[in-house]
Amino acid sequence: MNGLLTDLYELTMAAGFFESGKSDEKATFEVAIRRLPPHRNFVLAAGLPQIVDYLLNLSFTADEIDYLRTLAQFRTVSPAFWAYLQKFRFTGDLFAVPEGTPLFAGEPLLTIRGPIIEAQIPETYLLSAITFQTLIASKAVRSAEASGGRPVVEFGTRRAHTPEAGVLGARASYIGGCAATSNALAGFRYGIPVMGTSAHSWVMSFPCEMEAFRRLQRVLGDSTVQLLDTYDSLEGARHAAKLGKPLSGVRIDSGDFLSLSRQIRAILDEGGLPEAKIMASGDLDEYKIRDLVSAGAPIDMFGLGTQLATSADAPHMSATYKLVELDISGIKRFTAKYSQDKISVPGSKQVFRDVARDVIARSGECGRGEALMKPVILGGRLIEPLPTVEQAREHAAQSVAKLAPALRQLEVGEPWPVIYSRELRELVDRTRHNLVG
Repeated sequence: MNGLLTDLYELTMAAGFFESGKSDEKATFEVAIRRLPPHRNFVLAAGLPQIVDYLLNLSFTADEIDYLRTLAQFRTVSPAFWAYLQKFRFTGDLFAVPEGTPLFAGEPLLTIRGPIIEAQIPETYLLSAITFQTLIASKAVRSAEASGGRPVVEFGTRRAHTPEAGVLGARASYIGGCAATSNALAGFRYGIPVMGTSAHSWVMSFPCEMEAFRRLQRVLGDSTVQLLDTYDSLEGARHAAKLGKPLSGVRIDSGDFLSLSRQIRAILDEGGLPEAKIMASGDLDEYKIRDLVSAGAPIDMFGLGTQLATSADAPHMSATYKLVELDISGIKRFTAKYSQDKISVPGSKQVFRDVARDVIARSGECGRGEALMKPVILGGRLIEPLPTVEQAREHAAQSVAKLAPALRQLEVGEPWPVIYSRELRELVDRTRHNLVG
């Protein structure tokens, strides 16, 4: 894994730690949610396999080291540091909440423990990997909840910020409750169901719509979904009904979805196609889906693109990567940040969830309910295979179903109680006294 896929200051600090004789110090860093994105009652953790792959394969090539040696910032660094980077590997520990776990403001997602340089360098990659997929999975949960059980299909790769973001976004969307994706690579790589038949260009490439529909049926058979709105959605529905079976369904991508779906349903039913499904796509989000479902629109499934693949209404998440404790020759020192609005909490932590609240406790404490932070990597080795994407999806569905209805609604509700244990509160007070006075 490319060691340069990070911010430069991670590497200048690495050189500084090395030259200062601190490379043997054991550090514990924590990725935590500072605050929830707007309009969210929780987020859904996703992205752990990419983090594990990064940590297990993190290294520096000779060309990368040669590049770093050309930079002014490293002009006075000793040759021993470059020899250190040549052999660099992650030998530390990773603890994480399982993918598909709902989390709330202030709670940790990941804990990284190891020699300070090994624990510092991953900051940039880990924050990027965990926050992106968590945002998309969280948006997918909202969309799936709004659909009232009707399938939601992820259509967003062409609007994602990179093609690879489209693949990972499809994965996160599936964990969050989407039924399928249009991304073929996501289907191949992760086993996610894929869906898609044709675009407007297919219809426009033939002399008339009827011929385009007929040709598509010959190719796709029972999997045919006719796109109706290239010219006129209702006329398209009449053409589809006239052709008849085989036909899985039809898709409308523009217009008044409520009115059109009712008229199209009538056309299909009168044409002897009551089993043909209606899909709506085109600038949909969870609010529009909710409104269509509430109005009784006879739409059987929804396709989401831009709004889902970019988490458009909440495109970033305030997460932090902070040093919370150090072990220097067996002596433990707790660390925290106290600047205004950016306070961090010292010490390695565990989160206990029961039916009434979450308790953030010190690592090693006993608590009521489920302990959310699980060991994933110990001593640089994966301790057991990670759950599959299907298992993560199932965990997400079960976990979200246990949340109070007010937390699953689209509007912001009463926050879920999250408190500190007595031992953690005492550590916070003691650390602040020691550091600030």
